[in-house]
Amino acid sequence: MLCLRSATQDQWLARAIANTREILMDHAHCERKAATQALMLLGRFPDAEALVGPMLALAREELEHFEVVLALLRSRNWPLDSLIPSGYQAQLHAHCRKQMPGKLVDLLLVAALIEARSCERFKLLSEHHPDPELRAAFRDLLEAEARHHATFVRLAHNWADREVVRARLDELAHAEVVILEGMPPLARIHA
Repeated sequence: MLCLRSATQDQWLARAIANTREILMDHAHCERKAATQALMLLGRFPDAEALVGPMLALAREELEHFEVVLALLRSRNWPLDSLIPSGYQAQLHAHCRKQMPGKLVDLLLVAALIEARSCERFKLLSEHHPDPELRAAFRDLLEAEARHHATFVRLAHNWADREVVRARLDELAHAEVVILEGMPPLARIHA
């Protein structure tokens, strides 16, 4: 079950469908960043053995998704341009604690929230986008995002007990609601 404390509004869905190219470009960048983040966790926490297998698998899958989204863009003759970041991830990361083990727990839970929000929004796109090829692609992506969400929450239990993880995830999920409410109306997965 996703840990979100708010549902995406209809305005986001309308904006996303009207700006499909921008949504695809944004998600291509998100997939690349997610692969980088997984590898970054291994570099920052080399003694965290429980991360190694899951983060390597996640990085590989995120890069495969990057290729899938690139192919969707190319099949429509849309280039992958740079986008101004929405600030969503940076604002979520600002809530992470600075000391271990809380720091690692928070990084994992922020990643879980990002994956959960992606999952929720891809579900909407898979149900409502007018392009059947994109609906199918969004459905595949939402399944992966749900798995990744669960992986990050499960990994957090290696550094904190279940109740602590649940309480901290709830705190971060409430912060995520405030962040989303303050976001400009961009056509982004996380805005």
